[in-house]
Amino acid sequence: MERELGRSKILQRKMQEVEMMPYILTSRLDDQAQNFFESMRNAYFPVGRNQVPAHLMLFHQLPYEPDTLSYMETIRSEVFAAEVTRLFFLGNGVAYAVESEQLNALHTTIKKHFHHVLIPQDLQGYRPHITVQNKVSPQTARDTMAMLLKDFEPFTMDILGMDLWRYLGGKWDWKAFYPFDKL
Repeated sequence: MERELGRSKILQRKMQEVEMMPYILTSRLDDQAQNFFESMRNAYFPVGRNQVPAHLMLFHQLPYEPDTLSYMETIRSEVFAAEVTRLFFLGNGVAYAVESEQLNALHTTIKKHFHHVLIPQDLQGYRPHITVQNKVSPQTARDTMAMLLKDFEPFTMDILGMDLWRYLGGKWDWKAFYPFDKL
């Protein structure tokens, strides 16, 4: 009997942990950009640590609630362009900076809606970027940065919509795509 109660408590705790795993919101890139950033991540991310696809983060944590899904359905936009403007050093990695007034406006709109439940990381200033290397030594990151800068030229990509993911303690589980209207 005690053993069954112990198992029941463990199961209950695991169910609570799953309920606390939030949604993650990213921007969907056009295929050419996605393939480029995916190849960069595969080339420069430490083996075994590259558990999620290349992504342009909008929010690290949104509530795991039906209201989140309902709200996402209300967001409307046309497909828009974003500029990949430069590389930048993360200390232990390298990322590509992304600039777009429409992306910033989209982020602001969603931030206003969820402001009361956002974590500090999502409340701070939005600096859109795509990380292609992380969790390496500063010297390795500096070497990667120097190598990538040799061939870097700014380019434009399209933002096609938003992807909602479920955070699973490291890996992500894709849940929904919210497409933008084609131009």
